[in-house]
Amino acid sequence: MGSIAFINTLILGGAMLLLAGILSSVVATRFGAPLLLVFLCLGMVAGEDGPGGIVFSDYRATYLVGSVALAIILFDGGMRTPATAFRVALRPALLLATAGVLITAAVTGVVAHLVLTIAWPQALLIGAITASTDAAAVLFLIHTRGVRLNQRVGMTLEIESGINDPVAVFLTITVVQMIALPAPTPLLHVFATLAEEAVVGAVVGLLGGLAISRAMNALPLPTGLQPLFVATGAVFIFALAQVAGGSGFLAVYLGGLVVGNRPLRAHANVMAFHDAASWFCQLVMFLVLGLLVTPMHLLHQSPPALVIALGLMLVARPLAVFLCLKPFRFSLREIAFISWVGLRGAVSIFLASVPMLTGLPSAELYFNVAFITVLVSLLVQGWSLPLAARGLDVTLPQPDLLSSRVELDLPGQLELELVGYTVPADAPVLNGAALPGWGRRVMVVRRGEILDAAEAGALRARDYAYFLAPPSRIHLLDRFFATGQEAADDQSFFGEFAFAGSVTLGQLEALYGLPVPAERQAMTLSHFFAEELNEHPIIGDRLTLGGSALIVREVEGDEVTRVGLQLERVEPPHPWRERLLRLLRALRPPRS
Repeated sequence: MGSIAFINTLILGGAMLLLAGILSSVVATRFGAPLLLVFLCLGMVAGEDGPGGIVFSDYRATYLVGSVALAIILFDGGMRTPATAFRVALRPALLLATAGVLITAAVTGVVAHLVLTIAWPQALLIGAITASTDAAAVLFLIHTRGVRLNQRVGMTLEIESGINDPVAVFLTITVVQMIALPAPTPLLHVFATLAEEAVVGAVVGLLGGLAISRAMNALPLPTGLQPLFVATGAVFIFALAQVAGGSGFLAVYLGGLVVGNRPLRAHANVMAFHDAASWFCQLVMFLVLGLLVTPMHLLHQSPPALVIALGLMLVARPLAVFLCLKPFRFSLREIAFISWVGLRGAVSIFLASVPMLTGLPSAELYFNVAFITVLVSLLVQGWSLPLAARGLDVTLPQPDLLSSRVELDLPGQLELELVGYTVPADAPVLNGAALPGWGRRVMVVRRGEILDAAEAGALRARDYAYFLAPPSRIHLLDRFFATGQEAADDQSFFGEFAFAGSVTLGQLEALYGLPVPAERQAMTLSHFFAEELNEHPIIGDRLTLGGSALIVREVEGDEVTRVGLQLERVEPPHPWRERLLRLLRALRPPRS
């Protein structure tokens, strides 16, 4: 009976801890604190040195929980990455995920060697553990902090953080083997093993994603089991790749990429479920990691660990990013932001548990340094992420319409979804904005009455409008139902006017007097961007004509389909500047 009572108490304590984590997220969001930091601190408070007094030191259970949680989080990240992003960001992200990880590990290892005065292999192990950006932290913080990055920056960060884990995992295990085994591992064997893990992981992930999407579309699963089937399939892909000798992290990310970019039954339900599942996995994982650490053991190692964390954030990561991204079309602002948002998270603590599991000497040192590094990264970089994004001007306007948008899956076909919006009184759709032809209005709910498109006529404020639209284009409808402030933000970024990509430069010259050379009069806006950029255009790309700017609003494939025009503005002089000029003129000596 005592065992049963203990189990019941354990269940009660676990439920209370999870409820506290969920409720704390409301307070954290209100004050702008990174939720992952809150979850981590909550676990520490509940631990043996905190008021909770829970003694937890099971690294095997931590490894198990971390593996399952990371599998679901990475799969969700893959599902939310459009395949078109790989045309824009694959090469720079791949370089960051390979050479960038090695450079970061080497430089951080040098800092650890100088600060801790430990041997080079041990110092390199600290570098390897903390070298990779954490996909869970990066994707979660970007999505939850209300930041919409331009595609070149956002996709580079997401793809890099999704595919750099295999390199960090392999580097960590290789260095652990170097320390534990007397005979050094041949370099050729190291590269061969890395290639094998990458190939096996890629094959399992791509085939697994294809199998999940086909099974979802073919099997008559009950509605409630469809999202659960996909989540279980993600864990299966991860485990199968690991057992087969491949990288489960790479496999599960690629599996999610395949599922997210193929027609899928119950797409809206699956995405909503995985959004909640990813959030819950973050909560559980960081609570467990917080329970695992003993704050009193961190105190005497905090000063050197803080120096290592600062060296990683301010030297190692920026140097790696600059060397990897300089050959590509990235501005210094974009390089600076990508350097700053190299967040460390659960993967680093997860890797720090490997020396503990293998019984390596000084294993607690690696774990504590990794934990402090993650804590500093979440506290400093996580908290400042929105400020850095806006300060370095790498964001796009983001109407917050998720609460008013409803998506419904239509069984029997995969090409269209039913999407509904609440119509605000100052929405652009009520002020002359023409809806695209591919968004077919099917019904309107007005004052509790359901009307078809013909009966409803023109939309009115406080209507609920429902459209049939392709899933990949639904987000393009958002701006038509934005509030007046959101529409103003959109206009201030993309310009006062919008044109189709088929409009010619000569037509813009005739309308607005823009300086267009004679040989470019017949050139379309789409062709103009293709010629000037000479690469894949993204939303937010700008080209200047005189003092005015042309901004990409929409892209299909590699073709610019809609362009904004921001006319040159003549700013009025500031009053203090006028007074200063008058004073200088008054003090000027008269001409002789």
